[in-house]
Amino acid sequence: MTATISTALAADIAKSAELLRGRRIALLTGAGISTDSGIPAYRGEGARTRADPMTGARYLADEAARRRYWVGGHLGWKAFASAQPNTAHTALADMERDGLVTGVITQNVDGLHLRAGSSRVVEVHGTMRRVLCLQCGQVFDRRDIASQIEERNPWIAVPDNIVLNPDGDVAPESTDDFIVPSCTVCGGMLKPDVVFFGEFVPVDRFRAAESLLRSSNALIVAGSSLVVNSGVRIVERARRRGIPLIIINHEPTRADPWADVVLAGGTGDVLPTLKEQLT
Repeated sequence: MTATISTALAADIAKSAELLRGRRIALLTGAGISTDSGIPAYRGEGARTRADPMTGARYLADEAARRRYWVGGHLGWKAFASAQPNTAHTALADMERDGLVTGVITQNVDGLHLRAGSSRVVEVHGTMRRVLCLQCGQVFDRRDIASQIEERNPWIAVPDNIVLNPDGDVAPESTDDFIVPSCTVCGGMLKPDVVFFGEFVPVDRFRAAESLLRSSNALIVAGSSLVVNSGVRIVERARRRGIPLIIINHEPTRADPWADVVLAGGTGDVLPTLKEQLT
C-alpha cells in the first residue's frame, strides 16, 4: 500500500474489495485515469478550461476551424502518442488476465488501456489512432496523416516543450498557410475517429459497452466525473440491475448518491491496491 493512501481511504478500499470479491467486474474509465500519464483531464482540480471546444457541426462547416484543429492536433500529436500507461492502466490489464475484470469501457481516446495490455476495451468516444475519410470511408493510421501534414507543410515545427490540452492538441500561434490533410484515395475530408462535442456515440459502439456490462455483475467507475452523458447511461444501467457500484475519483461525481462506496483518491493509488486485495 502506498503512503498516499490515508487510513480512511484504506478502509474504503477494503470495503470495496469485500463487495467485489468473487464478482465479474466491468470498468468505466475517464480522463482522470490518464492524468498520471501526462494527459490532462477536462475537469477537476488543475484542469484547463476549454472555452471553445471543437464541435462536430463546426468541424464540418468551417474550413478555418478544421485548419486550426489540424495544426493544434499535429503540434500535440507527438507528445500525446508518446504517453505511457501508468499503474492504473497496468493494474486493470493484470486484473483482466487474472479473470477479475471482464473488460474496460473507456471515455478516453488515448489508447492507453490497449497499450497496457487490456484486451477487451470499448472506446466509446473513439480513438486518436485512426482517421476516417468522410467521403469514401477509407481508414488511415494517424501516423500516416502526420507524415502527410509534414510533407505538405515542411515549415511546421513541433516544439520540444508543449502544454497539452485534454484532447491531445495545443493552442497554435498561427494557422496561416497551413494545408489541411485530405484523403489520398478520393481527396475527401478527413476526421479523426473520435466523437466531438455535440456528436452522438455510434450505436454499435454503445451496444458493445452494454454487452460488456451485461456480462459483468459489478461496476467500477475510475477517473470520471460522469458529466458526459455516455458515462451516466452506463452507470444508470448498472444501477437498475442493482449490482455493486464503486466510484474512484478525486472530486464528487453525479453518481455518488448511487454508489455503494465512493473512493476519493487517485486511480494510480487505489486500483493497484484494490488489485492486491482481490488476488
